Amino acid sequence: MTDDVMSLLKVNEYFRGASDEALRQVVAAGRVTQHPAGEVVHEANAPLATVGFVLRGRLKAVRVDTRGGESLFRMIDRGEQFGMMVGALAEPVPIRIVALEPTMVLELDYDEAMDLTFRHPDLRRLWLSTFAGSLRKHFFGATQKRAPMVLGLIHESAATRRVAGRLLDRLHGLGEKLAVFGDSDDRPNLPDVPFRSLRVGDRDLEPEEIRRQVTEWPDANRIIFDLSADMPAERAARLLQFVDRAVYFVPAAAGEAAVRRLQSFDVPARGWRDKINVAWVLDGTNVAPDMPAFQNLVARDFKIADPPPGPPFGPSLAAGLERLVHDLRGVRIGVALGGGAARGMSHLGVLKALEDQGIVVDMIAGTSAGAMTGVMYASGLEPDYNAHRFATDLRPSWLFRRLPQGGNWYLLYKYRRGHFDPMLRKYLHDWRLEQLAVPCLTVTVDLVSGTSVVRDRGDAVHAILESINLPVLSVPIVRDGRALIDGGLVNNIPADVLVARGCNFVIAVSVSAKMEKEFCQITPGAASPKKPGVVQTLLRSLLVQNHSLNAFGVQPADLMIAPDVTRYDMAAFTKAEEMAAIGRTAGLDSVPKIRTLLNRLDPQLFPPAG
Repeated sequence: MTDDVMSLLKVNEYFRGASDEALRQVVAAGRVTQHPAGEVVHEANAPLATVGFVLRGRLKAVRVDTRGGESLFRMIDRGEQFGMMVGALAEPVPIRIVALEPTMVLELDYDEAMDLTFRHPDLRRLWLSTFAGSLRKHFFGATQKRAPMVLGLIHESAATRRVAGRLLDRLHGLGEKLAVFGDSDDRPNLPDVPFRSLRVGDRDLEPEEIRRQVTEWPDANRIIFDLSADMPAERAARLLQFVDRAVYFVPAAAGEAAVRRLQSFDVPARGWRDKINVAWVLDGTNVAPDMPAFQNLVARDFKIADPPPGPPFGPSLAAGLERLVHDLRGVRIGVALGGGAARGMSHLGVLKALEDQGIVVDMIAGTSAGAMTGVMYASGLEPDYNAHRFATDLRPSWLFRRLPQGGNWYLLYKYRRGHFDPMLRKYLHDWRLEQLAVPCLTVTVDLVSGTSVVRDRGDAVHAILESINLPVLSVPIVRDGRALIDGGLVNNIPADVLVARGCNFVIAVSVSAKMEKEFCQITPGAASPKKPGVVQTLLRSLLVQNHSLNAFGVQPADLMIAPDVTRYDMAAFTKAEEMAAIGRTAGLDSVPKIRTLLNRLDPQLFPPAG
């Protein structure tokens, strides 16, 4: 047991590089505890007088308020610690720590831990520098050097190894020091990447041999296990204990087989759901298969088009591998798209600008028009194509073009006759949000509860219709015991929704931040030439409300882009391409600042321009 703990300490960032003598004294002074998935490691409001180092597994810390409510405090992964600061107080703390999967923790009494650092100055320097690095990441978003993250790449078929090879190429190109264990003799075609087979003759490497090998790769900051999915369940269980994250590469046609495979691994019972992702390899299809069974088996999935599709599908569908790279490096870029009726068409131009500049969006949240443009983009359709189709599909017919305020009456007609559903379904078919290339959330309001509703799964067209469902123009959509209307009534720019879903860099796009001081030719101090119409009044009221609500959901955003489309009528969908062009210009103007901020988040992933 002591040798096992010593091996784990040597790859823990708080002990990596410490002398063997220091490690032996740490093991002698500490207590090793094993916690099954779901077990409470520390109860809220109990005194904490120890420092805990996570040697294997993963913990979740939640803050418990005076009413018993819980909110996420932090995730504690292998190689991290808890109690290094608050342990000095030996006081109750309102934090509950729970094991997300089987977890091994080395606990040291705080006083004993401090005594060890005085006896071993190298250990003291190591602890201080590592803890300072974690604080730097928390406060400034800068990445710090960490102990090797152990990444498992699991292949449902041999064909997916080519895609995994591209992933390793990308990580290596970013300066990561990789080392690979493989269950075949196929070495990665990368310079300076050590490799060892998991087979020796007719037997598998023992866990101790694997840990010993890891300590002999001192420069590696990411250890890769490259594995075939058809390994026996017992062997999978042994190897998955080593990994911090696992990416299961699955061809789109092999979804059922992958479900059975993960069920054989007994993922829920072992607490592994949060560390397993699926990478769908889309060959000849534009969406992932609809597989509800995966919800209980994996935390997140990525869609990788291989080969990339042609028009009208664009780079958003082809960027799945880069989204996976972002996630593995702890980066999640979100874009919050606000409401604003036809003016929301400028969102497409902003997305186009980011796309053209190589800034890959990891997640989108949209309200009203932002939901409509966001979901269409998330499906993989190219922004210019979307703008053209909106301009064409929402062009008023001959009769409405000849009526006064015909565009407004045409919009009312489209709502009342339910024409938005078939219009959108031409492009989105019966796809669900969870099948789309880019994770996308829509915001609507439930009149029953009086609260906003965030959709992240379900029929994509329904999600749009709920979010754009303007009162008066339409009646509430009654679904699942809710009466749903336009999300802009409560949260017009849902940047907060993205932060709650783990985005650590959020771009907000508002088409209502700028509001013209004129309405139906009515201006301050001038005579009123005519009375506004009902639809015009409704759309203007929505704009005023959105303008007032901008400060609500947008607060957590790192940056806001506000295209000036004030000269366009709220119903001017036929001008979609013009407004998209304005959005693209506004987006391009913001790119230098975006790059500067992203560079602070990950300098290798987002190098300075020039």
